Formats: sequence, structure tokens, C-alpha cells
Amino acid sequence: MKKLRLHIVCLIVAIVCGGCGIYSFSGASIPPEAKTVSVQYFPNQAQLINPTLSNDFTTALRDAMMNQTSLDMVESGGDLAFEGEITDYRTTPVAITAGQTAALNRLTITVNVRFTNMFDETKNFETKFSHYEDYPSDQDLNAVQESLTGTIIEALVEDVFNKALVNW
Repeated sequence: MKKLRLHIVCLIVAIVCGGCGIYSFSGASIPPEAKTVSVQYFPNQAQLINPTLSNDFTTALRDAMMNQTSLDMVESGGDLAFEGEITDYRTTPVAITAGQTAALNRLTITVNVRFTNMFDETKNFETKFSHYEDYPSDQDLNAVQESLTGTIIEALVEDVFNKALVNW
């Protein structure tokens, strides 16, 4: 009898939370009236250019919005809208050894994001997000670049998604 009550309570909670449109199981808190999202192309304005970075970041952010929300993707003017630019892509030496050489190098990517919520202006923001990954200095950046940028983009997209749509 207790198990039956527990199952009924869980079912009611799932129906109420799922039906109201305010909460999704991805943790996103989306206004119930929001139906669309738009993600504009993020041009690379960094001094060092990775030719695929703009497309990779834009696609990853669009994919996150499609996979983690029930919003429809539109070309522009979404109820929730993302735009911005990649402002920094650089590699710097870290972990200097006794011989004054770097044991590690650090690849850092910074993205400036402008988020607009058409239903709640208090949620709008313009923020720079930055992440890095270290790699051994004896490896050429070209050899590890794809793996590093993939990891960094994943972290950046998660941060952007959380700031825009997760209200913990």
C-alpha cells in the first residue's frame, strides 16, 4: 500500500512539473510562454584564428539548445536569443621548469555572449566566458588543437547554458 501511494505521488509530481513548462529535467528554467530560441553565428575576432572555431562553437550552442530544451530553433529573433563573438584564442606557456622552459602550454578560448530573454529582461546579460586546457609543451598545438578546442567548447557551452537557463 505504501509503495502504491509513493508511485501515485511521484506520478502526480512528474505530471505537474512536466506540464507547467517551467522546469525541464535538464535543469533548465524556461519561461512557459517561450517557444523559440535563436543562436546567431559567433564570429572569431581573436588575434589568432582557428578557422573552424566559430562554426564549432555556434553549432555546439545550437545543439545544446535543441537537445536540452523543448524550444524550436529559429534563424533570428527567438524568444530567447544568443549572439556574440569569440574574443580570444591564445596559447601561453605555464609551469616553467628550472631551465626556463615551459613544461606545459595553455590554450585559452574566450567568448563574449549576449543573451536576451523576451519575457524577463532581468535575465538578459552580456558576459565573457573563458576556459582553458593545458597540454605538454613538447606537443605541437596543431596536433592537439581539435581535442583541446572540443573540450573547451563543451565547457563554454555548459557555462552559457547554465547562466542563461538554469537558476540554481
